[in-house]
Amino acid sequence: MSTTKKIAVTALAAVLGASTLAACGGGSGDGSAGADGGGSRTVTLVAHDSFNASPEVLEEFTEETGHTVRVLKSGDAVEALNKEILTKGSPQGDVFFGVDNTTLSRALGNDLFTPYEAEGLERVPEAVRLDPGRHRVTPVDSGDICVNYDRKYFADRDLAPPQTLDDLAEPAYRNLLVVENPERSSPGLGFLLGTAAAYGDDGWQDYWKKLRANGVKVVDSWEIAYNQEFSGSAGGRAAKGDRPLVVSYASSPPVEVLYAEPRPKTAPTGVSTGTCFRQVEAAGLLAGARNEAGGRALLDFLISKRFQEDMPLNMFVNPVAEDAELPPLFAEFGEVVAEPRTMAPEKIAENRDQWIQSWSSLVLR
Repeated sequence: MSTTKKIAVTALAAVLGASTLAACGGGSGDGSAGADGGGSRTVTLVAHDSFNASPEVLEEFTEETGHTVRVLKSGDAVEALNKEILTKGSPQGDVFFGVDNTTLSRALGNDLFTPYEAEGLERVPEAVRLDPGRHRVTPVDSGDICVNYDRKYFADRDLAPPQTLDDLAEPAYRNLLVVENPERSSPGLGFLLGTAAAYGDDGWQDYWKKLRANGVKVVDSWEIAYNQEFSGSAGGRAAKGDRPLVVSYASSPPVEVLYAEPRPKTAPTGVSTGTCFRQVEAAGLLAGARNEAGGRALLDFLISKRFQEDMPLNMFVNPVAEDAELPPLFAEFGEVVAEPRTMAPEKIAENRDQWIQSWSSLVLR
């Protein structure tokens, strides 16, 4: 979680929620090959907008396998998944990246993927394997969806930033929080699920009534929330955002450090660690893929040590491979969340649509 990078202010949108089309080597990706991929040397990765990888890393994949990667970005994670469901059986590409534990049941229920056990999966802990035993998806990264805060805003007012979900409903934080619509945004959905995990089936709606009464603002996407409304980000400051609290990721602070000139010793944003929900992202070989051989090779590569170590400062997420090391900047400024909330995929599948509908009636009316 979401979370790519480009340059300066626009890069911050790319990191966790939106970016421009990126590709290595180009190519249409449609090939003339049959289902086995024979004759096609382009493998198309359909991804949400926050996917990013260093060009030299994708070039290494091409050198190792002979397949050139074409990256087709398809909107926010929820939007991208919806597009694949609409085109199932005749997919836009060969591999889909961006399904996570909040949306997994929709993908599997629509039979989007062909099972494949990626090489190197033994280096990935079983705790983050979303489809154990059947291997319809391969875990790629994890991240914690958390409220971020603008350090300067709270320091200037001698006000302690909120640290828990309960804090966010307190009068001291009235009209300060911006969140994403869970029907349209992956971080927004993760935050909603986090409140359901915290307050239970019978309590989460009352909690959102409190947030609504306390002036929570809802926008459609992470990009709008973080880069326009949030006063703590470089983009938000440029856009004169006035909300010092935003639903983002525990890994957002390193972004603000990496792109700042001069580079600060302390990140200008902090993380409310008592508000976090754990997100695990995965990729799968799309049923009907034209280049299945390239797709399988790409899934192997996504959990390779080389790609896993490239991710943190490109997508600002945590690797899932146990042998991958974190870059120093990411390790220094990223927040480690000891006890994020989680929820079983089965419970998410059973309740997600109903919860979103109830949330919409309650918060957007």
